[in-house]
Amino acid sequence: MSCFQSPEERLQHRINREIDRQLQREKRELKSEIKLLLLGTGESGKSTFIKQMRIIHGSGYNEADRTNFKATVYRNVIVAIQAMVTAMSDLQIPYASGAAQEAATQLESIAVEEVQTIDAGAKSAIQLLWRDGGVRQCYQRRREYQISDSAKYYLDDLDRLFAQDYIPTMQDVLRVRVPTTGINEYLFNIETRVFRMVDVGGQRSERRKWIHCFENVTSVMFLVALSEYDQLLQETGEDVKVNRMEESLALFKTTTGLQWFANSSLILFLNKKDLFEEKINTSSPLSDYFPDYKGPPKDHIQARDFILRKFTSS
Repeated sequence: MSCFQSPEERLQHRINREIDRQLQREKRELKSEIKLLLLGTGESGKSTFIKQMRIIHGSGYNEADRTNFKATVYRNVIVAIQAMVTAMSDLQIPYASGAAQEAATQLESIAVEEVQTIDAGAKSAIQLLWRDGGVRQCYQRRREYQISDSAKYYLDDLDRLFAQDYIPTMQDVLRVRVPTTGINEYLFNIETRVFRMVDVGGQRSERRKWIHCFENVTSVMFLVALSEYDQLLQETGEDVKVNRMEESLALFKTTTGLQWFANSSLILFLNKKDLFEEKINTSSPLSDYFPDYKGPPKDHIQARDFILRKFTSS
């Protein structure tokens, strides 16, 4: 019959065969692809996990890549300082000096979203504030307000960050906080398999978008920041503050009950272990926030296992 086909019909036949071959290739590739969905509340460490995967299994971050994070590092510094300035007022903590009060007023007016660099005046104001005894007292009470876990890391190293030739290090890149909005996909080749990792925003306002990621998921990795057990969550536009660990527990329970994941494996990843150990061993007993914890107050292993049981029995 093909000898009686017109040139147009033969062309269409070749196109159809090529489409069929392409569909078969994509089907084979899909079978060898592992789709890993990263879930968790805001600041649980999902984006940091992706960065670590890029360093270990991807292209990493060269000097040009790291330089692109410079403005974001500066925005993190400003956000941290402004959070403490606001908390100083809310917690009624006085500044140790009038100069620190003036510096706080100066820094309050900075529009964070417009920050690309920090001028000499603002740099001096930030350094003065971070040396202030009242601000240090405010930082010690950080569980009572929202501030990034990386705040002290950056503020303790301002001389390096403010140097003229500053280029972010790999550690700076890993610690930088950029709230995830929407849905972001990353591909990694590990041995002979392709891993498609899907990172979604953890803030409450972002969770309604998750449903678009639920199809064909091989595994769900749910990340929990252990260190959030004594912290409060307050998102923009919401007056009610809730314990961040309780928020994570509730979200985990909801996630495990979703029908879309009935055939998907579930990985529970307990993150920020170093910050958790520091808190448990020094200043913040777990029983103050979870009265049903009856273990030793400074035993981070038993405290961790208690939290693990909270999740696995939910």
